[in-house]
Amino acid sequence: MEQLEEKIAYLTRTVDELSDVVARQDTEIATLTRRVHMLMQREASREAEGSGGVVLGNERPPHY
Repeated sequence: MEQLEEKIAYLTRTVDELSDVVARQDTEIATLTRRVHMLMQREASREAEGSGGVVLGNERPPHY
């Protein structure tokens, strides 16, 4: 009986620790998602203004 109680205590502690990890990861994922969304909006506004400096495909850079 004592061994079972020890195993239950160990498993309970492990579940609590994993729950904390998942909660931290959820917060971090939400933060990163907001940042990516913000960067995508910023890049979209740069493209709309025509000031994007990225050369795609066979497009010639503006200094040629």
